[in-house]
Amino acid sequence: MKDKTRIAVLVSGGGTNLQALIDAEKSGIISNGTIVLVISNKAGAYALERAKSAGIPTAVFEKKACGGQEGMEREIRTALVDARCDLIVLAGFLSILSEDFTRDYDHRIVNVHPSLIPSFCGAGYYGLRVHEAALARGVKVTGATVHFVNEIPDGGEIILQKAVAIGKNDTPETLQKRVMRLAEWKILPAAVELVSKQMRDKEN
Repeated sequence: MKDKTRIAVLVSGGGTNLQALIDAEKSGIISNGTIVLVISNKAGAYALERAKSAGIPTAVFEKKACGGQEGMEREIRTALVDARCDLIVLAGFLSILSEDFTRDYDHRIVNVHPSLIPSFCGAGYYGLRVHEAALARGVKVTGATVHFVNEIPDGGEIILQKAVAIGKNDTPETLQKRVMRLAEWKILPAAVELVSKQMRDKEN
């Protein structure tokens, strides 16, 4: 029987989705995978503190310090190989990975996006911008999507989606919080467990 799928989580900010994954592993929602590494492209990301509190090794590779995108990705690859990572989870990682990188990790990178893809997604749609766009368009339902990552931003195969209703008094900030709580923090761990199990089953 193959050991648990070894997971690296890539982060840039506060790490609320990382925390949802850590909590899901502790509670047994994620039982076929284990987080072995957290990588950030920002040294001050609070997500790193969350990882340290959970006893998870961390690494920081900032684009500028690495001499650009290519250098940063080279460092990330080395860290992934050293930690023997099978699966990469992008949890608020605000750097678009290159086509070379995503091709080499085909169907081994998952991302959570705060809308129901194909709405409000692609280049330039991240963070509050997604919710601002949803409110400006006047849609009544939004949500979150977990998908595989390919060379097209938010263009990979969808794994899970969950809808969230928009209230008439919503602001981008209130909507962001509700989408996180009701959708992202639920479907990201569920999708990671699903993919981790598929990867284990394939190896056995």
